[in-house]
Amino acid sequence: MTQASERLPAYSLFAALLAAAGLPIYIHAPKFYVDEYGVSLAALGAVLFGLRLLDVVQDPLLGKLAERVRDRRAGAVAIGCAVIGGAMVALFAIPPLLPPLVWFGLTLTLVFSAFSFLTINFYAQGVMKGAGLAGKGHLRLARWRESGALLGVCVAAVAPVALAAAFEAPFAWFALGFAGLAVGAAYAMRSEWSTAGLAASTGFGVVLRDGLARRLLLIALVNAAPVAVSSTLFLFFVESKLDAPGYEGPLLLVFFLSAAVAAPFWGTMAERFGPKRVLIVAMVLAICAFGLTLTLGPGDWALFALICVASGATLGADLTLLPAIFADRMARISPSAAEGFGLWSFVSKLTLAFAAVTLLPVLERAGFQSGGASENTPETLALLALLYAGVPCVLKVVAIALLAVTDLSEV
Repeated sequence: MTQASERLPAYSLFAALLAAAGLPIYIHAPKFYVDEYGVSLAALGAVLFGLRLLDVVQDPLLGKLAERVRDRRAGAVAIGCAVIGGAMVALFAIPPLLPPLVWFGLTLTLVFSAFSFLTINFYAQGVMKGAGLAGKGHLRLARWRESGALLGVCVAAVAPVALAAAFEAPFAWFALGFAGLAVGAAYAMRSEWSTAGLAASTGFGVVLRDGLARRLLLIALVNAAPVAVSSTLFLFFVESKLDAPGYEGPLLLVFFLSAAVAAPFWGTMAERFGPKRVLIVAMVLAICAFGLTLTLGPGDWALFALICVASGATLGADLTLLPAIFADRMARISPSAAEGFGLWSFVSKLTLAFAAVTLLPVLERAGFQSGGASENTPETLALLALLYAGVPCVLKVVAIALLAVTDLSEV
């Protein structure tokens, strides 16, 4: 089978769209609404947590919906792309038509609902696609998919900063560019949504009754939490703890570009040595690299850039190997996979809720002020560093322990 007929680049482009609507929005949206409209950190954290509570019900139901419309998946995905593009424009490019906090909540509800629906369909389709590829198809597809996702994160993370140099409203232009990407990604994947020959839905029960699937969902939950914590606090850490305003964009680019470059390497190593062994090595390296962040102070942005290179490279393993392992398991126990990835989407986003509802109010109660090192006491900056770097390292240790005692021989 040729690369052209496999159409794997289309999966990269669609993954880039989804990635641009994920972590970068958690990075940019709270700070944008704090700086532009004066919304409090605690209020934003509460709204983000409320949205994740909605996902407790919504993501599994969206998995059911994705399964119900799977024979019309191309049309359903096109509608989802239109919703996510329009909602992003409303979030960043249109002045709030309601009180800013309410507008923030409503537009993000649309963004994240469309994000969930598209993600579930995309990864469910990937189970079928990977099974039809030569060799270790799920790992091959994961390399293309997650490399595209990481490049999408890179662009989305730095685009508002880069656009600020040329435009007065960089976030508005970012939102318009995202809408254009949604159109392009939908067009590129238009012929990939066939479910001909796919087995009937097995429902949530098969997934939840399977011990290995449950363990993989738990590992995904714990392992995603460190990235959620650090992403939520990244801009505040660089601006205030490192006292390096203006360096946020380049440092984000270094981090996610390192992940994108490393993702194919981790996939190749997993094919050779096994995904579990490779993933544990990467997770240990992540702790060693990111733990050094606790030693940094004002002006240490160059050292932090090196840490971003190392920790970003290890993130490539997390984002490539865990979804591939879960997809392999779904191919065995639930080939339709929509419900399984509905649960996967839920646990992945729940970590971002944990970060928002716990960390932002803690910082606000400690007297943290967005704006730079001079606005905060040494004690407040020390707390920021502990939350940003210490908490993720502890969570990563827990994820390693869970993975180490998990038997993946049945995957």
